[in-house]
Order: sequence, then structure tokens, then C-alpha cells
Amino acid sequence: MYHLATVFPPIRRVRIPLSRDQIMLLMAAVNEIFLGIDIYLAHSISGTIVPNEWIPIIFGPVAGAILLVTGLIALKQRPLATLIATAVFLVSIAVGLLGAYFHVLRAALPEGPEGQRLTVRLLVWGPPFLGPTMFSLVGLWGISAAWVEDPPDSGRLRMPGGWHLPLPLSKTRAYFLMFGLGIMVTTISAVLDHARTGFENNWLWIPTVIGVFGTVVSVTLGFIERPTRADLITYVIAMLLLILTGLIGAWLHVNDNLTARGAFVAERFIRGAPFLAPLLFANMGALGLIALLDPRSEGLKHDG
Repeated sequence: MYHLATVFPPIRRVRIPLSRDQIMLLMAAVNEIFLGIDIYLAHSISGTIVPNEWIPIIFGPVAGAILLVTGLIALKQRPLATLIATAVFLVSIAVGLLGAYFHVLRAALPEGPEGQRLTVRLLVWGPPFLGPTMFSLVGLWGISAAWVEDPPDSGRLRMPGGWHLPLPLSKTRAYFLMFGLGIMVTTISAVLDHARTGFENNWLWIPTVIGVFGTVVSVTLGFIERPTRADLITYVIAMLLLILTGLIGAWLHVNDNLTARGAFVAERFIRGAPFLAPLLFANMGALGLIALLDPRSEGLKHDG
């Protein structure tokens, strides 16, 4: 079901050169690259990057580059490209889970008194333990995009050898749930980051409210088999609000890092407000809108 056309019927007349799967895979490649850059900036705060911290920094751009090349391979050899992309995304999931584990260890006090070895305060001031899980999320939606769903919205993935893997949900509904999870992770990370300021500025509550709204709407839509046009319009509004929140947040963070005279100082951007972090809201909103595109894969689109 072409959900975006349900919301905006005229879009059916617009020819989009890439399928939804291809756009999702392109976004996955871009996300891998920017995650590596963002983590490099975050790990640079200490002044010394230890060996383990180089793993996501190197993996992100390398994975993104491989995925971009894989996209070219897919033009001639889709099955081979699917296997390569799946391998990259499986590693991405592992990198994210390991990163979250290392961050929790850094935030904990294993030798501390009972009940104080891992507290909310430690999580607030420690490394962002949910940040690395974005690698895992990219891996999950990337694997979903890599395999062809045939027929569309059936939840049946076409596997090598001509057999199909039946899943409990269609790709579209799975995207709604995964992106709802991503919005939740982004929101919690923002809350923990803003908690360091004590939420003295009331405007800091805006991304929290919008994030919770986006999470609820996205997850709810994932549980609805046949959403109405009103459901989809509410979802689109939520995604647009996420994009707007991310762009405004990034501008505010950049502005906060500039000197009183508006001069750029690299050190302030490394140790100050993370200017890339708010863009995660915009990223999740954009992905949420992409999920509404025609679910047919490129081969099936040509056949139809």
C-alpha cells in the first residue's frame, strides 16, 4: 500500500527514480558515515582516543563506502549485493551492541557500594550508552531494505534459491516499529544530555515532547494493519515536527558553540553542544517519511 499517495494523492503521478529499498539503503550508507564522524567528535573530547574507541570511528565510513559500492553492484547483481550488504549490517549491529556495553561499563562503578554501582546520575554524566545502538538500528533497517519483499506488503522476503521467508509483519509495519524505537533512543539520549543542564531552559523540553509524540505515533502505526488516512496524516505531522525540531536544534547548538562575536573556534565545537546530535531527530523524521513510499522493490516496480 502506497501510504504517501494516500496522504497526498497527486504524488502518484510523480516518478521517483529510486525504489524505497534503494533510498533506505542509501540512507543507511549515509548514516554509517555520519555516525563515524559524530563518534570521532565525541571521543575527541578526552584528548586521547583509545584503541577500542577507534572501532566505530573507522567502521562507520568504511561501512558507508562499502554500501555505496554495493549499490552499484546491485544494478547488475542484486543477489550478490544483498549478501554483501547483509554482512555489513550484521557487523553494524554487533558494533552497536558492543559500543553500548562498553559505554555502560564506563558509566558504572563496579567497586562502588551496593545500589550505587549504576545510577541515573552516572548514566547522565557518563558516556551516552544508547548512542552506539544507532549502529544496531541502522543494521536492522538495512537488512530489511536489502531483501526483496515479494509480493509487496506481504512480509515474505525473497531468499536465494527461490524460496521465501515469511515474517509476522510487512516491511512497512516493521519500519514503523524500528523507527519508533529509533525515535525513542534519540529522545532518551537528548533527555540525558539536557539533564546535565538541569533543564534550566524550558525550550529544552520541546525535543522531549516531540520525541515522545513521534515515538507513540510511529509505534502505534506499526501495530495497525490498515491505517486510515487520518492515521497517516497524524504520522506525517509527527515526522515533519521531528525534522523541524532537528534542524532548529542543530542551529541552536551551532549558535551556542560560536563565540560572543560569532567567531568559529574548533575546540568549542568539540567540547561544546554536540551540533550533530539534534540532526538525529531530523534523520528519524526523514526515514519515517521514506517508509511511506511505494513498497514495491525496483524489479517489481518495473514489472507493475
